[in-house]
Amino acid sequence: MTPEEEQAQAEAQAEAKAQQQAERAAAKLFSGPVEFVLSAPQLKFLPDPTVPEIAFSGRSNVGKSTLLNALTGRKSIARISVTPGRTQELNIFDVGGGEDKPPQFRLVDMPGYGFAKAPLSVVDKWKKLVRTYLRGRVVLNRTLVLIDSRHGVKEVDREMMTMLDEAAVSYRVVMTKADKIKASELAATAAKVEEEARKHVAAFPHLHITSAEKGMGIAELRAAVVADALG
Repeated sequence: MTPEEEQAQAEAQAEAKAQQQAERAAAKLFSGPVEFVLSAPQLKFLPDPTVPEIAFSGRSNVGKSTLLNALTGRKSIARISVTPGRTQELNIFDVGGGEDKPPQFRLVDMPGYGFAKAPLSVVDKWKKLVRTYLRGRVVLNRTLVLIDSRHGVKEVDREMMTMLDEAAVSYRVVMTKADKIKASELAATAAKVEEEARKHVAAFPHLHITSAEKGMGIAELRAAVVADALG
């Protein structure tokens, strides 16, 4: 092995060790207090902007609630609606803190988008709420844009990504339900999603591929969320 190869191997080992430590620390943090706080139909109902926030966005039925439950290690902290697109409020969760201590950060479950049968007034209300939140929430550190592995990037996803670009809010692209398709199909879809993400100035360069049911990619994403919130 050449000196260059030895150095590359050492760097890879150090990186893997650091990632393992980050994943363990994130798991420990989420094993502590994680509490639902409130649902806010308007920004004036949000908690005071005193701690960092990480927002979750995605099409209706993309698996947002399931992913939130997997990340927090809870079975039902985020309610899984039988009617996709039903929740049209910002759902707030405190992470850490407790016993009169403030949370370390908050998770914000944004209303699902892309609901086909919603009245125009509902869609307009959603756009106003989300756009105002993205542009006016100074403690918003990062947004996660969830993409269904079975379908890839849809036009409504592009609209959301463009909205984030315009609001100058950086975001991670997270593919969900990776266990629902064949490995070859997943690889092809991931390549297309990465290609789309490169067109958006606010998109984070690393693509996360997850399956909440199988636990795939959850530890890595959990560590990334904690790093984005507290790093």
